[in-house]
Amino acid sequence: MTTSVIGYPRIGKLRELKFAIEGYFKGDKSQNELLEIAQLLRKTHWQDQKQAHINYISSNDFSFYDAVLDTACLLNIIPARYQQLGLPELDEYFAMARGYQGEKGDVHALAMKKWFNTNYHYLVPEIEATTEIKLVGKKPFNEYLEAKQLGIETKPVIIGPLTLLKLAKLPKGQNYSTYIDVIIKAYQDILQQFAQIGVTWLQIDEPILVTDLTSQDIENFEKIYHAILANKQQLNVLLQTYFGDIRDCYQQVVNLPFDAIGLDFVEGKLTLELLEKYGFPQDKQLFAGVVNGKNIWRNNYAKTLALLGKIKAVTQKVVVNTSCSLLHVPYTLKNETKLTIAQTAYFTFAQEKLQELAELGQLFGQNDAQQHEAYKSNQTLFTREREGTNQAIREKVAALTQEDFVRLPAFAERESIQKQALQLPVLPTTTIGSFPQTSDVRLNRAKFKKGEINLEQYTAFNRQKIADCITLQEEIGLDVLVHGEFERNDMVEYFGESLNGFVFTEKAWVQSYGTRCVKPPIIWGDISRSKPITVEYSQYAQSLTKKPVKGMLTGPVTILNWSFPREDISYKDSVFQIGLAIADEVLDLEAAGIKVIQIDEAALKEKLPLRKADWHSEYLDWAIPAFRLVHRKVKPETQIHTHMCYSEFDDIIKEIDDLDADVISFEASRSNLALIDVLKANHFKTEVGPGVYDIHSPRVPSVDEIRQVIEKLLAKIDKSKLWINPDCGLKTRGESEVFASLINLVKATQDVRSEL
Repeated sequence: MTTSVIGYPRIGKLRELKFAIEGYFKGDKSQNELLEIAQLLRKTHWQDQKQAHINYISSNDFSFYDAVLDTACLLNIIPARYQQLGLPELDEYFAMARGYQGEKGDVHALAMKKWFNTNYHYLVPEIEATTEIKLVGKKPFNEYLEAKQLGIETKPVIIGPLTLLKLAKLPKGQNYSTYIDVIIKAYQDILQQFAQIGVTWLQIDEPILVTDLTSQDIENFEKIYHAILANKQQLNVLLQTYFGDIRDCYQQVVNLPFDAIGLDFVEGKLTLELLEKYGFPQDKQLFAGVVNGKNIWRNNYAKTLALLGKIKAVTQKVVVNTSCSLLHVPYTLKNETKLTIAQTAYFTFAQEKLQELAELGQLFGQNDAQQHEAYKSNQTLFTREREGTNQAIREKVAALTQEDFVRLPAFAERESIQKQALQLPVLPTTTIGSFPQTSDVRLNRAKFKKGEINLEQYTAFNRQKIADCITLQEEIGLDVLVHGEFERNDMVEYFGESLNGFVFTEKAWVQSYGTRCVKPPIIWGDISRSKPITVEYSQYAQSLTKKPVKGMLTGPVTILNWSFPREDISYKDSVFQIGLAIADEVLDLEAAGIKVIQIDEAALKEKLPLRKADWHSEYLDWAIPAFRLVHRKVKPETQIHTHMCYSEFDDIIKEIDDLDADVISFEASRSNLALIDVLKANHFKTEVGPGVYDIHSPRVPSVDEIRQVIEKLLAKIDKSKLWINPDCGLKTRGESEVFASLINLVKATQDVRSEL
């Protein structure tokens, strides 16, 4: 049986792409050097797959920043403000991704949002009234030919037209249907160009099909593809879906003249049912997504072979495929030297998943599959109990009652008590938590981990950094301070390292956006806390100032969503275990004199099902209570904050209010603060800090710019409910831009206050 990979990690085995791009940003690498490194990475990635005997290898899955942005540039969807800078093509591309501030001008970056139900972020294409959508780029064609020269036949991958249009920001008052005719012409040109250069297979990704679709969406989908496929010549077209099932349009999809259709059998709850109910055309190939592209646990061959058997009972032309791109898992286990053999036996990263695909392809259809060594070795993992069970924790979770999720007194009474207790000015200023992780901070942590310095030396360095950070914030004039998080590597990994039940990797990096990579911990067993995690540094920071210093924690839902979760217990049980551990930490902070505690739920929306009908039963009914569990025992005068990252919160804003936090900060600056209209329409009770500037861009906002944002916010939000802050943590930014931005933030706030 043949095998396929939807997409491969682009960052490299050791984040080579990240460092090359950052070197280019700093001027340490030329464009040619960057392009050479990118070419070498592509070659390595293709060869990895060829050596693993993958039959359908993808090209154009590489990107310097984001595949959606690549597609926008390919089709001339470049807003005028970037074209007017007059930058070289690559620099214009990065200006769209990061913003630009220099001699050519000053522009914000494109908006950034979460990619469906993942921790990956995409750049939102922006179509203007003057945009002429047409094929102008060469990237997918050049990369196909590049692989061809290496003797590797690939299937180019491109974001599909329906997904692209439905994700795009459109001119006010317009519907994406307006652009169907021009998008058809652009994609016809793409197919024609691929046919001319001899491409055999083209993969068109339409993940939007796994979301709730209207009848108009389905009609548009059919119109687009009838037109696009009408003259595809000798080109074979694979329609690829992932992250769920296509229940709204299955029959329409299989009746269109695609040569193959890729379906997700991992997250697609109804995929097999749809297949068995409606059948599958015998003239098409089915690319069956049975190897999980989003989690790192080894595939259970017995279950997967049984599933493939059911699939083959419907159609004979089956290709063993990943469920989605392997972009969402680390590159290879080969870099891990500290995991035990017993642990690594259970894990597969991208390279190892290639082996799983190959083995499944070999085993499937063989009558004696159970006698093969690969099968027997695999099954030993699933017939023995894995270490990590904590019965006491399981009993605590089982004993939770409704009272454990309710904080008293109610919000309005707490709000009044907290204003009296904290005595903050109107429009209080703060930051989200982290301060720049400079090279000396990273070096101090690295030396401690390697045993080159002792705990006393490590702590003394961090204390000095905290003292400097507190002094700086007081000089700038911020109202609620933070300790800077200099002891933390990552907001999830740091807590996981201090909790029982987690396993950690050394180099298992996953791309979050652009050059930002994360190293998710692995939830291995039951979770518990043995001792306080953050109290010492928080208490020290508070001792240095009379202003309140926030205790900084990561919430249980985010810890779950930004880890690789277990597959042997429910998400609900896992998140409640984490919630109980963080709840103990909250109470210890409060007992240590911390009056403001921030419990970040940056990833709240990530596991929200893509189908609205499943939101509550499969996610919100346990995710919202998990957060309430964490803070329900604190005193009314203790102010609980939370923070949320880039997502569309419009449809769940009432549920977010039900978190019953006292203050919520949002990452809303890149979306032009569109969220504030939603807050107002829903009579949002919680105090809010929508974020007055974008920290993911290196540009420094001016006082006037921030002032205008504050005034815009005050037009929609009562001054007693509004906080002024950046839109996210400052860890990844440089010191000079951070300090300048915060000075401008405080000055703008003071100017506005003086006029209230």
